[in-house]
Amino acid sequence: MTDLGKTEDRNAARQPVGRSLDRLQGHDIIDELKPRTGEPVLDKPGKGAFYATDFDAILKHRGIKQLVVCGVTTEVCVQTTVREANDRGYDCLVLEDCVASYFPEFQVMALKMIKAQGGIFGWVGQSKDFIKAISGKRR
Repeated sequence: MTDLGKTEDRNAARQPVGRSLDRLQGHDIIDELKPRTGEPVLDKPGKGAFYATDFDAILKHRGIKQLVVCGVTTEVCVQTTVREANDRGYDCLVLEDCVASYFPEFQVMALKMIKAQGGIFGWVGQSKDFIKAISGKRR
């Protein structure tokens, strides 16, 4: 998932330092996270992954109902995506050690909001626990 940002931001003189990182500006996914052949890559124009993308249709077509959400920033793109997903009936797990914010206090509060009231928007966990859980299921 890459971030296109606002149209006016994308088209504004292609400044060397900008708010959004997108493939149109020469940014790309790091090698360790490159998608496998056939995996979709979405360029998101908004803060959440569902806004103006085919993400919901892709997930439904593949029968996916549970999402593991990682990324930056926790209080904006991650939280917006989790809320959008929750509104569409998806279960979300946010890996606390796989999200980040510029502001530590925003990170803490965003994660608290996601898991409030027993997981009103989703659940929060650690990557080591998630990896352990899915490794056991593969055997």
